[in-house]
Amino acid sequence: QLQLVESGGGAVQTGGSLTLSCTASGFILDYYAIGWFRQAPGKDREAVASISSSGGSTQYGHSVKGRFTISRDNAKSTVYLQMTSLKPEDTGVYYCATGGTDWYGPSSLNPVLYDYWGQGTQVTVSS
Repeated sequence: QLQLVESGGGAVQTGGSLTLSCTASGFILDYYAIGWFRQAPGKDREAVASISSSGGSTQYGHSVKGRFTISRDNAKSTVYLQMTSLKPEDTGVYYCATGGTDWYGPSSLNPVLYDYWGQGTQVTVSS
């Protein structure tokens, strides 16, 4: 069974940092682009970042550029989202997802292209 699992969420204060991890079971994550998305209560799902299968291409949502970094270690079959300078508006459930291709190019932040989603990990940033 194909499954994505997020970990690393938690509660931090404004200005703090967290690193989320995304691992997979049932398939080899290394071959696929991975996206990170988030959803706050009462809000639409928002694209955070995406990374190609090789790690050579990345994209970031406007609200996180310069603060978040997406990376991957294919030797560990893990994709990371390093989050720094966290703000209360970063609060939400963070999901990793894949759509079964190595990269989507300019459309890599479009959640419609991603078919498989994890259960999410909660990030709470307090002021």
